[in-house]
Amino acid sequence: MLSKGVTLRGLEVFEALAATGSVAQAANVTGLSQPAVSQQLRNLETALATDLIDHGKRPMRLTPAGHSFLSRAEAALSQLRLAQSELTVMDLAHLSALSIGVIDDFENDLTPRLVTILADSLTRCKFTLATAPSHEILQSIADKRLHIAISASDGAMRDGVLEYPLARDPFILVAPKGMFDPENPMARLHDLPLLRYERDQLISRQIEAHLARQKLDLVDRFEIGSHLALMAMVARRIGWSVTTPLGFMRAGRFHDEVEAFPLPFKPFSRTISLYASADWAGNVPTDVAQTMRRLMQTHMIEPALSQLPWLAGDLRLLDS
Repeated sequence: MLSKGVTLRGLEVFEALAATGSVAQAANVTGLSQPAVSQQLRNLETALATDLIDHGKRPMRLTPAGHSFLSRAEAALSQLRLAQSELTVMDLAHLSALSIGVIDDFENDLTPRLVTILADSLTRCKFTLATAPSHEILQSIADKRLHIAISASDGAMRDGVLEYPLARDPFILVAPKGMFDPENPMARLHDLPLLRYERDQLISRQIEAHLARQKLDLVDRFEIGSHLALMAMVARRIGWSVTTPLGFMRAGRFHDEVEAFPLPFKPFSRTISLYASADWAGNVPTDVAQTMRRLMQTHMIEPALSQLPWLAGDLRLLDS
């Protein structure tokens, strides 16, 4: 039996504090007030009869006991969230057909988990899954070739299509390790060229529009259609790029050779959304959206915040 005072909320607060090192940022992540965050931590430390965080350090640092407990707490929370997401989409047995398109950003981590969860409920259903860039996914939902689509939002309204926001994905700068100087950022941006996404891609159009608004005139030499190829070029010190945390986390194999930073110019972000036909009967779109939010939180947002804690409050789930 758990000691009195070890609560799910307390574990979530401890996880957020470990990732951010700040009561204020942990409050943003958890949606609690700062006094509530502090109280939850005190209750947890009292229940465990040990200090988990060195309160004399700023930013806060875990004690040796805190490091040991964190790995166990994260594993327990991950399993609880996954179990909760698996219970979200339950009533799909009545469907005769379901076609879903998912942005290729999720192909490594989220899409396999989503498909597994759905397959358990789609007992008598013809199921089709497509992965593609956002602009192709959005065109398919507009043309009614898909029942549900998960992609970056382009902000457009589509007749007969409802949008369910899932997450805010802010843009960040990714550069070769040791190349970028946060103290004098703009000077270094001209030392290497900007590696751009292929122009047809939605992410490219969003980045180029923002650079134009900032009146940034950068060398235009490279245009890359593959995200992982683009990150490989950054790792080889060929150039730097603008991407998002979800994109950065996909490129884990290159993290020893690249670094991520806040943008040295006006920040901006994209929204990841679920789209569904407005005449869909029942709760399937909202159930799938809620499942995706939980999967994104557990398998993408929390790992990103652990590695890039300065994103706390910017990289986050969105309510529908």
